[in-house]
Amino acid sequence: MRLRNVKGSRETIAVNEFVVHDEETAKGHWHEIFGNNQPIHIEIGMGKGQFIMELADQNPDINYIGIEKFSSVLVRAIEKQEIRQLPNLKFIRMDAEYIENVFQQGEVDYIYLNFSDPWPKDRHAKRRLTSHQFLNRYVNILSDKGGVTFKTDNKALFDFSLAELEVAKWQLINATHDLHHSEYNEGNIMTEYEKRFSDMGNPICRMVCKP
Repeated sequence: MRLRNVKGSRETIAVNEFVVHDEETAKGHWHEIFGNNQPIHIEIGMGKGQFIMELADQNPDINYIGIEKFSSVLVRAIEKQEIRQLPNLKFIRMDAEYIENVFQQGEVDYIYLNFSDPWPKDRHAKRRLTSHQFLNRYVNILSDKGGVTFKTDNKALFDFSLAELEVAKWQLINATHDLHHSEYNEGNIMTEYEKRFSDMGNPICRMVCKP
């Protein structure tokens, strides 16, 4: 889907108090940035922030970091956060490829991947956020008890992701090809895309896994 450029979005992000700037200098210091020792959960590709904001609101004892590479999308999350002022939520504008430069081993307790870009061409498979290349990156930042939850409406991407778990030697905890009609839907927080695709009648796939 083509993203509409939002005039002034980069300038807004550059000076916003909820965005962590020079994020690589934060590696190993995230608890200092939040001012507490609460667990840290991250969402990679958070879009306009609806999902992570609901999590942060419901779980004040957990720190959340939303990662988004598109300025025109991140600025919409910033607008919401300026209204809600959630103290346990920060943002980073970056490409997930460099995630290991931002978090040290064991610094992240959980990762959420929601409706990630499917990169449908085979030659781009390594760019998918559930490829074994990315799973190997996550291993280097997750705590011993850490894991990943992944949701998508793209069945081909979901099946690819399940296969990649075996390649990366990860453990599948549970999976469903129809989240909203499964036992795992209780407490589910929908993203903007999830609501849109669900309203279109598309079943939502979800898996929970860990290294």
